[in-house]
Amino acid sequence: MDDLIHILVVDDDDRIRGLLKEYLNDKKFIVSTAQNSEEAKAKLDHFKFDLIVLDVMMPGQDGYDLTKEIKNKNSPPIILLTAKGEVENRIKGLELGADDYISKPFEPKELLLRIQNIISKKNRIDLSKKYQIGKAVIDLNKMTIKLDNNQKKINVSEKNILAEMLSNPGKTFSREHIGQLSGILQERSIDVMITRLRQKIEADPKNPKYLQTIRGSGYVLWIE
Repeated sequence: MDDLIHILVVDDDDRIRGLLKEYLNDKKFIVSTAQNSEEAKAKLDHFKFDLIVLDVMMPGQDGYDLTKEIKNKNSPPIILLTAKGEVENRIKGLELGADDYISKPFEPKELLLRIQNIISKKNRIDLSKKYQIGKAVIDLNKMTIKLDNNQKKINVSEKNILAEMLSNPGKTFSREHIGQLSGILQERSIDVMITRLRQKIEADPKNPKYLQTIRGSGYVLWIE
């Protein structure tokens, strides 16, 4: 796993929190924990998480209500944990916006596989969709970028780079990584290609807002 995934485990059971933190840490995840909804919301306000593992039955605000509240704020994916295995309870959680549901007791390996599946789906770009960056509309399927009614073609190398960056907004890509994606080995040629992409995406390519240089590290794509 190139980038460490940050998971928030929310459960009022100290033993379960401890076991999941130890197990997921061992699998190379970064894990934060919270014992109730209020503590979870405080951590969500201060840290960026890639996924939440959330117990349903907690004192105070339960997992259903927390799911409903934070899903309205563009939260990360949520896996609900519960001792309730009935179909109607699973349906309720999914209707409120949870991405998956696992009944207690469960094997940690099952939770791990569900986490990996959700992260994989989250990072998979849909080539059939159009993506907007500022005023630029990117169509990877047709290999075009439209900016202010001016449509320009992109080549395969540019398409591969954009697909990877759109899947990982905010991630810094080294020139070496970009070279592997594009098949271009010379750093100068990579810089030229990034400049060309900026001319197609940015309203002001000389002062890029979205496709930015991270000095000494590479390039990053920001999406509003």
